[in-house]
Amino acid sequence: MGYQMDKSTVQKTKRSIFYWIGRTLIIWVGGVLGLMLISRLSVGLEVSNWETAFIVVLLVGILNALFWPLISRVFLPFMVYTVGVGSLLLNGLLIWVVSNFVPGISIEGMALILTPIGMTLVTTILSYILTADDDAAYYRIVLRHKIIESEGKEHKKNPGVIFLEIDGLAEKILKEAMDKGHMPTLKSWLKEGTHKITGWETDLSSQTGASQAGILHGNNYNIPAFRWVEKPNNNKVMVSTGLNDAPVIEERISDGKGLLYSNGASRSNLFSGDAGDVIFTYSKLKDLKRFYSKSWYYFYSSPSSFSRIIVLFFGEVILDFISQITHSLRNIRPRIRRGLVYPFVRAGAAIFLREITTYTLIGDIINGDVDVGYVTYLGYDEIAHHSGVRDADAFHALRGLDKQFKRLEQAKKYAERPYYLVVQSDHGQTNGATFKQRYGITLEDLVRDLMPSEINIYSKLSSNEDHFGQAITAPGKDAKRYLVNKKDTVFEDTRKVKNSTLKTFNKNYEAKEIPKKISKEDADAIVLASGNLGLIYLTQWKDRLTYEKMNHFYPNLIQGVVKHPGVGFIMVKSSKHGPLALNDKGCYHLADHTVEGENPLDNFGPRAAEHLLRTDGFEYVPDILVISLYDPEKDEVAAFEELVGSHGGLGGTQSQPFIMHPVEWDLGGEEIIGAEKLHQVLKDQLKKVLGSNQAING
Repeated sequence: MGYQMDKSTVQKTKRSIFYWIGRTLIIWVGGVLGLMLISRLSVGLEVSNWETAFIVVLLVGILNALFWPLISRVFLPFMVYTVGVGSLLLNGLLIWVVSNFVPGISIEGMALILTPIGMTLVTTILSYILTADDDAAYYRIVLRHKIIESEGKEHKKNPGVIFLEIDGLAEKILKEAMDKGHMPTLKSWLKEGTHKITGWETDLSSQTGASQAGILHGNNYNIPAFRWVEKPNNNKVMVSTGLNDAPVIEERISDGKGLLYSNGASRSNLFSGDAGDVIFTYSKLKDLKRFYSKSWYYFYSSPSSFSRIIVLFFGEVILDFISQITHSLRNIRPRIRRGLVYPFVRAGAAIFLREITTYTLIGDIINGDVDVGYVTYLGYDEIAHHSGVRDADAFHALRGLDKQFKRLEQAKKYAERPYYLVVQSDHGQTNGATFKQRYGITLEDLVRDLMPSEINIYSKLSSNEDHFGQAITAPGKDAKRYLVNKKDTVFEDTRKVKNSTLKTFNKNYEAKEIPKKISKEDADAIVLASGNLGLIYLTQWKDRLTYEKMNHFYPNLIQGVVKHPGVGFIMVKSSKHGPLALNDKGCYHLADHTVEGENPLDNFGPRAAEHLLRTDGFEYVPDILVISLYDPEKDEVAAFEELVGSHGGLGGTQSQPFIMHPVEWDLGGEEIIGAEKLHQVLKDQLKKVLGSNQAING
């Protein structure tokens, strides 16, 4: 047995040596080819011949090996605050230094940035073709950093926990992706018996703002949607990702003892969970002191990390342009026009943030200092919004994420401290043609048509910003229309609505003149959307307007909205009957759970009334809360914003996320309903895992 083990060790050593030689040759040849490629573009780089290129790449490699660890430490703030561009300049500077000693090469201008990218481009392509592991060298760099930093320190032995959130992935789609072979790493965890999947149910609204507030801080009260109006606050429109609003929201929801408050790390999240170490966390983006973190070193410790991201970034941009052409040629529906800007937004979410997140997590795991980390991978959600929840683009994003989990699993082998990897989602998405695609009008158009012409209306019907940026907006075209008055009743049966009604809607809409744009400050009514959740605020009144008063002042509004075929139901507050959920066929009294006519909540899940009643108690609930139609047979909604896959309201898989956790974790026997409940479940587990090192319950 001893002889066999020695022989095995020798074979592994040989393989390691051959791998190192092969990897070095790939980097060398790729660098030479990239250098010559950029020199042909006439951008400031001149290389006389191939021999010179080989010498330059060799010397740059030696300089990187000797001096990059020092350079990356000294210039880390410069690289961080230039969002990576500084690392390209430093790479170019090394080539410039070599050019002063090697005849036949000169570099200046844009070549200082483009040359490192070109060299990495070719190296990345060769590595992909030859299936070389790009991470092995990175692991060794971080490991050396750990040895230097941890001299004299006692290593932590108790396990740490890393929560890996896949934004917008429903439990059902996760299982489909694994069955189809798109996520082999996660599937292997289930097969090997290390993990199991537990589903949970979101609150209303089923979107990142409410879910992460609940998961990370245990409090998502008064967050009725991604964007909402605060009437007492001079009709302020709050946005979950607003640079000014996100810090205010976190201040409201945080008690200082969030999920990450004790030695935690937040990466690419909406809220911080009270973590001290934050990178790309919306609620902390304005605080430049918090933007800089020592964990950035794990990303910039390799001289080619940022160049590699640039290469992958533009590869993703090209993929989306190809996808747009493919969707058009194949007439894939539903689909939306993505435009020229969106591919760069997609690449930012699916590549840029993904790679930075993974690099820093690998460093965290190997270094072993972080007790609990929480990260959000945004790519799937961003792509599913615009391509569809089961589209080839969406599964492409999941394959990319699965590779990240494989990289993190490999990183654990280099760490002295064990880590649990927990994969979960904050909500799902539900597919479907949009409200505007189905009916030719937006929710704003519908509201405008039902109100007097002198009423000024402001709308915002895009919540795409809950991921990466305000890149895709779908402002609806304004119109005016006035319908026949209906009498003021709590419930009026309008079962006889025919297709001619919809034709009348659209005919009247097209005939009206388009009014001027109104600012939210001058608006008498504000219409917002989060997926298939619509919010109508009548802002002439500082308090929430009752059902009876709305029928008095705007007798057409409620009856006109509920009879539209694209509306599933609305929720209003009656002074006589309390909160009501009603559509054109029935009314559900939420206070006593009695129903008149047909139950308008039948298709929206067994706890729809529970979610609505909770939202009804929020201070900033709209005067009229609107949920679009939901087709249970097709599992489709009609989003009020121009997104194919949507979330934020009720109906289908948007409310059905998951948590894939170690099998030894006991999440309790009860169903996990709501993000606040999930927060407490996770805190209980962290207390067991981390023990006395973290006073989880404060």
